[in-house]
Amino acid sequence: MLLLNILYNTLHNTNEIKMKFQLYTLIDITETHGRRGDADYIVNQQQNFLTVLQTIGLRVNPIYSVSPIKFTDKPINYKLGSAYKDQHQIWSFIFEIEHENALSVEMLRSDFNLIPIILGLDETAPIKIPSFNTLDKKMANIHFDNY
Repeated sequence: MLLLNILYNTLHNTNEIKMKFQLYTLIDITETHGRRGDADYIVNQQQNFLTVLQTIGLRVNPIYSVSPIKFTDKPINYKLGSAYKDQHQIWSFIFEIEHENALSVEMLRSDFNLIPIILGLDETAPIKIPSFNTLDKKMANIHFDNY
């Protein structure tokens, strides 16, 4: 564990990092590094991930060292929509920013609401509208927290 912390601190000068955020989503945001010429499925997963980075990037430059992680659990445990009662695939992504107070959870919620995404990938929740939903307590498919 100590070696891992040293490596992380070497890769990221933590003196420069001011704030961390974590998001949870029911949308497949797997980072695949797929690009034109690769299978559509892989490209579409990467496009959703890039949509997340670009939406955050409207205000700040996100910094991350670990790709989104996929796991299975009940969405309600992560403050996702109350309509999603069963266990579903959930993606978690932690990112950092350099400037304190340059971004807030409220800003992220506002910026991400209704941003188009690609469905039909590894998501298991019944998402009907192909966009991030941050404001509808019943159908929210992405949630942000300070980390």
